[in-house]
Amino acid sequence: MTENITAQPKHTSLHGEHEKLGASFTDFGGWDMPLKYGSELAEHRAVRETAGLFDLSHMGEVWVSGDDAAAFLNTALVGNFAVTAVGKAKYSLIVNAEGGIVDDLIVYRIAETRYLVVPNAGNAPTVARLLTERAEGFAVEVTDASADTALIAVQGPNSEAIVRAVVATDDERAAVAGLAYYAWTAVTVAGIDVLLARTGYTGEDGFELYIPADRAPELWQLLLTAGESHGLTPCGLASRDSLRLEAGMPLYGNELNVDTTPFEANLGGVVSFKKTENFVGRAALEAAKEAGSRRVLVGLKGLGRRAGRGGYAVFTPLSEVTDEAPREIGVITSGQPSPTLGHPIALAKLDVSFAEPGTTVEVDLRGKREPFEVVALPFYKRGA
Repeated sequence: MTENITAQPKHTSLHGEHEKLGASFTDFGGWDMPLKYGSELAEHRAVRETAGLFDLSHMGEVWVSGDDAAAFLNTALVGNFAVTAVGKAKYSLIVNAEGGIVDDLIVYRIAETRYLVVPNAGNAPTVARLLTERAEGFAVEVTDASADTALIAVQGPNSEAIVRAVVATDDERAAVAGLAYYAWTAVTVAGIDVLLARTGYTGEDGFELYIPADRAPELWQLLLTAGESHGLTPCGLASRDSLRLEAGMPLYGNELNVDTTPFEANLGGVVSFKKTENFVGRAALEAAKEAGSRRVLVGLKGLGRRAGRGGYAVFTPLSEVTDEAPREIGVITSGQPSPTLGHPIALAKLDVSFAEPGTTVEVDLRGKREPFEVVALPFYKRGA
């Protein structure tokens, strides 16, 4: 008789803090993460109107150091990191030899010969392994520091004020205020060394704080206290998903996977063919670019009240002229009602001939077809 042992989801160093706040938990990428603390709608609105606090410690952190660091990353990933300035960050992809997306990630240039690669939670071990394998022959060291690193995000219009309230000096407060988008700086909070980045996954201004895992509970409490007067609300994965969907940002496992190329995901601009390195997947992606994509990722706006969900099929509308029967032309990858916009929205992979904004399509909502319109992304843009 063989005993069936189910792997238990991992906990971040902030799990106890979430329990104190009464969070509801869900398994995400093998981690037991807070889904919400109360109302996911209230958490969503807090990020849009004031500020939200997220535990992102399930994300990976992989350091790449050495004289060949830039040339190595230019070979291992699709972007050009030799031209990334120290203090800046770049969104990128790691693909397989066939050009399929293994993960999307952010790469920070920490020093001339040192980078920090941040993959998604469920893919972090795979990315660390692939980087280690692809490092053969390069003068680099690849170190997976995911287990020892925590990541806390503050997102929303009041995020800068909250972060400025907790850093140690006037110079650091000025550095926070002057930090550009997709850039990082080093600050100190209550004796905690923080790598502070200004990126985000919500469509709002926001910051990510990379810290030693054992100091995360202390920093979490400091931020909550500093954020009380700024409307800071702890937020779970449910609101994070609705926020990123409104911002038109892809999620690995939904919009991105190994069967999808960057061009199908509207991420062709992330791929650098100008660099000289023969990066993994280059030949396949050059051929894919030349051939063109059969389907591409688009935004859909619901013209009715019901929302499309991931996996729902998309059809041509019934032709009133030719009586041509509707045919399947795509599939929704993510969809739900938009709390900010007040109507259903979705990301979908559609045949390119139906991808033009203004095109009307129909989505099969469990046996009943409802009209949706192809719209430009993002659905929501800060300040618009």
